[in-house]
Amino acid sequence: MRESTSSGLKILEDREFRKIAAFVENKVGIKMPESKKLMMQSRLQSRLKALGIPTFPAYVEYVFSSEQAGNEEAILLIDAITTNLTHFYREPNHFNYMTTEAIPALLKTGITRLNIWSAGCSSGEEPYTLAMVTEEYKKANPDAWFDYSVLATDVSTKVLQKARNAIYPMDSVKSIPLDIKKKYFLKGKNREKPEVRIKPEIRQKIQFQRLNFMDDDFGLANVMNIIFCRNVLIYFDKPTQEAVIRKFMKYLTKGGYLFLGHSETIFNMDLPLKTVAPTVFQKIY
Repeated sequence: MRESTSSGLKILEDREFRKIAAFVENKVGIKMPESKKLMMQSRLQSRLKALGIPTFPAYVEYVFSSEQAGNEEAILLIDAITTNLTHFYREPNHFNYMTTEAIPALLKTGITRLNIWSAGCSSGEEPYTLAMVTEEYKKANPDAWFDYSVLATDVSTKVLQKARNAIYPMDSVKSIPLDIKKKYFLKGKNREKPEVRIKPEIRQKIQFQRLNFMDDDFGLANVMNIIFCRNVLIYFDKPTQEAVIRKFMKYLTKGGYLFLGHSETIFNMDLPLKTVAPTVFQKIY
């Protein structure tokens, strides 16, 4: 049995892969088919190196021993494996619907505060975009007085820390209109590593929290008017998707809106939702 390649890369054998895959699915609901083995092997190399553990069997024993199960290393394992792909203003039709239809409809009910939830926020681009488009709505509609906040949650502590820092490569904002960049981004001074940071007035609108969709109860302090959960449910099987959305419904107000990713659907699910636009749903009771 090989334990490493000639380049020093540790080899993940089938037995260890299956044990880690079962753990990830059980803990966060994400399926890890055989096709993900090389990805898992690659992403966990840094954990073995950081711990000074020479082989995957030794690493698996370390993570799943009675003393270690459920500890910080288990969270770091999940952090390393879970995929986080996002960018500012991703799927812009959703933000357009939110500002032209959803927010006006919600304000007509008389509410003066919008609670928005970015569920599966990854490295923060989505919740900051939500705050920016809401600010733009407020500026364009000064008579529509209301306050708002954005809750941003993810299972990965690593990406949550990046999101809190709110620092991004300059290339990540190259497609954003110049006037928006001037309003909401600060330009870094390091010419060798060009970066931007979200301005404080936007950062203060976001509350970050670690949350696992597999938890029985999310324990949120507020009910939500708008929930974005995009391109997260695709990693779950259908029963898990429906179970997660049912948990969302506990926190979504009647008449509130759920936004899913462009390839996600609630077809054949028994949920109190109606379709109001492509992958946009409104709670009906």
